[in-house]
Amino acid sequence: MRRVLLHTMWVLLVQWLAVANVWSGPDRPTEFSNTNSVVNTRHNMTQRSKTGADLLSGPPNSGGAGQMDTSRNDYGQVCVYCHTPHGANATIAAPLWNRAIPTTTYTTYNLLGTGASQTYTQPGGSSLVCLSCHDGQQAVDAVMNMPGAGKYSSNPNFTFLETWQPTGFSTGSHLGLKSTECLVCHTPTGLGAIIAPTATDFTVFAIGTDLRDDHPVGVSYPSTSGTGTDWKTPGGAVAKPGGTTLFFDENGDGRLQKTEVRLYDTGQGAEVECGSCHDPHGVPSAGVGSGFLPSFLRKTNSASALCLTCHSK
Repeated sequence: MRRVLLHTMWVLLVQWLAVANVWSGPDRPTEFSNTNSVVNTRHNMTQRSKTGADLLSGPPNSGGAGQMDTSRNDYGQVCVYCHTPHGANATIAAPLWNRAIPTTTYTTYNLLGTGASQTYTQPGGSSLVCLSCHDGQQAVDAVMNMPGAGKYSSNPNFTFLETWQPTGFSTGSHLGLKSTECLVCHTPTGLGAIIAPTATDFTVFAIGTDLRDDHPVGVSYPSTSGTGTDWKTPGGAVAKPGGTTLFFDENGDGRLQKTEVRLYDTGQGAEVECGSCHDPHGVPSAGVGSGFLPSFLRKTNSASALCLTCHSK
């Protein structure tokens, strides 16, 4: 671990020395238009700057120079960072999942003494898939099945990820969303403000393992809801791999839409998870040609509309 950390710090220092003058301008333009599909969102890990004055040269035939090519493997495929058609993770009921699932015990809300009657557990599957990247414990490119024959590992690590060199280009480091890696540069405070003052702020994406400053996940939805309570009753239910999904059927068609808030029941009753309010592929806002809702929300929270889907206040 110490070797990897020292190596990472050395790579970041080299990057800084190489690009200090370039970073004196505004944030680099990207293809993050947040329209049409996940390809144009920040969940597309293959993206690179549009301009010719990129910070560092990338591997040959990679579609142009890229800023992030020393920090993550560019697999050249959008979906592979989360999904794989072969060798998917069989330990979790997630569609063709291509990442190892965290075994961490997370710090969660302690609802005792708050007057709340709900029970809470560790995050469920629909949160763990998100946390497999956003808790910062794994590199963003730490997939189990990299493109190409023989590039599979059930526990992707630095050595395994370094075998991805289709053009002979060594990435050099494989960084995750935490303070000693991606956030060395992608933060508006501390060292980041000095070495990369215009780098995009990633701190909001770095959730970590202490979940007390986020909406509770793994928290049970009250079994008593509806008139006379503080909770609304989900009107729909559908069987899904791993359990039942309850949803607020806002258009009354009896079908689960990506725009509808949902609850997950994997045997412990209905619970709130990351996927309850967020869709990782993006949800269009109102209007033709408009962008996706911020933070991959399933519906707008204008006038607390998202909150009031579940809460009756």
